[in-house]
Amino acid sequence: MSRTPVSWLRQRYERRDALARLDPDTDFHEIYRQLALHEFPWDVNQALSFALFRTYAVPSIGKLLHATEEFTGRVQKRYDDTGLLLEAVLEHGFDGEGRDAIRRINRMHRSYDISDDDMRYVLSTFVVTPIRWLDAYGWRRLTEAEKAASANYYRELGRHIGIPDVPATWQEFAVLLDAYEAEHFDYDPGARSVADSTLALLATFPPNQLAPGPVVDAFARSLMDEPLRRALAYRSPPRVVEALSRMALRLRGRFVRFMPVRKAPRMFRDLPGVRSYPDGFTVGGLGTCPMGCPVTQGVDESGTRPQHALRSDQLGDGTTTRQ
Repeated sequence: MSRTPVSWLRQRYERRDALARLDPDTDFHEIYRQLALHEFPWDVNQALSFALFRTYAVPSIGKLLHATEEFTGRVQKRYDDTGLLLEAVLEHGFDGEGRDAIRRINRMHRSYDISDDDMRYVLSTFVVTPIRWLDAYGWRRLTEAEKAASANYYRELGRHIGIPDVPATWQEFAVLLDAYEAEHFDYDPGARSVADSTLALLATFPPNQLAPGPVVDAFARSLMDEPLRRALAYRSPPRVVEALSRMALRLRGRFVRFMPVRKAPRMFRDLPGVRSYPDGFTVGGLGTCPMGCPVTQGVDESGTRPQHALRSDQLGDGTTTRQ
């Protein structure tokens, strides 16, 4: 028996209704995991990709990233490592392999002089940017409970990373982000180089690589707000290009609303744009190693093969098969 449009839409909202029965104060990890891997995987990934540009526009951050040469000389690896480390925590939580990923993140951060204020700001981009993206382009908006769970998830991540005075709510994260950007957004040539390198990388991701480079560049700049473009010294695209770009994303959201419900998680490591580890990877070998890496890719601490295969068979609970 064929489904009517009404019954199809009702099924589309079943996960939202199921998540509403969870407590955002205690079940925040499961709520956010479902949102990022099942409900809005493409949107969350795009939003976090554009969140990177916001961090570049803060000169203290952009200058540091340029000095490390990670986002200019090894931008593909740096992009992959960032996503894979964050995904390990998202998939496994704050114990086991998730704890291993946090240890790698902390080891990297301790190698550089990063202020608590900058760390809090970066954390706020993880919370606020996806919320605002989904409000503008998602097939539905997040509920208040889902927004609270997102903030609580990143509050817990911030606690494990050792960031003090983390905001208590998503609204407080938003206030912090807006105030920090108003005070600190400014042009820096090194930060601009990092942004250019990231834009060039995004142009190589499928299906972007099928479009002319200037088209991809104009589309990306259309999705940046004016303060961000000004801080990075990016020329504003023609208004009609900006309007059409944003309309295309809104239309995509309406189309997705009528697509079948996703059953299997959509993992970052399975995206075609993630290309640094064709033979698999170990969490302990991800990221920068300014003081030397405790683990190298290809073998883990016990001398075995990498734990993860990027094109792994997915299990229904979000775990992966091992090599």
